[in-house]
Amino acid sequence: MAPNAPTAGAGTIRILLVEDSVLLREGLARLFEEAGYLTVGAFADADDIVGRVRAAEPDVVVIDVRLPPGYHDEGIRAALELRRSLPSVAVLVLSQYVETIYARELLADARGGVGYLLKDRVTSLAEFTEAVRRVHEGGTVLDPLVVKRLVATARDPLAALTPRELEVLELIAEGRSNASIAERLTIGTGAVEKNVSAIFAKLDLAESLSDNRRVLAVLAYLQRP
Repeated sequence: MAPNAPTAGAGTIRILLVEDSVLLREGLARLFEEAGYLTVGAFADADDIVGRVRAAEPDVVVIDVRLPPGYHDEGIRAALELRRSLPSVAVLVLSQYVETIYARELLADARGGVGYLLKDRVTSLAEFTEAVRRVHEGGTVLDPLVVKRLVATARDPLAALTPRELEVLELIAEGRSNASIAERLTIGTGAVEKNVSAIFAKLDLAESLSDNRRVLAVLAYLQRP
């Protein structure tokens, strides 16, 4: 629920915070208060995120990637929904992991007012509050490790795949099932499944995207340099 905060003065950055960890949520709220920002809402989940944002009218939403109930991609889906529905609201995503596919989705519309930071690499409180200010002003803030991963995958997302994994991915692109791939390559279906899992991992396709991972893998194959 939203904290009882004082009314913001002119120019005060208004923040809505979505983080399931009580300690981190309260710690961030205190940090924002010390920085002169106003926390207009603090929640443990992303339920009805658009409605909450419309009601609280924040300038920036700071949100975790993995939230209840599933702890998969609830936060990032909420962030993407906000980018579509309320483009004037800046979004700063916090994550414990480098998930480049999520970072790409956030940046896909080529607009500013967005950030993606890793929790355990936010060591300077001053830098963190500055990141909030920068996304509020329409800038883009990315963790250096996220940038490195994005650059690496942009050069050649398939570079890390073995020759066998490339063969399997090519057959996936042809629309073949695992059983059909096994027959074509004269290997067991278990070996195919291991190769498919390795492909998903190397292309940074998270388990929460399981329904679409074969399609996303094929897109990566078709878009290779």
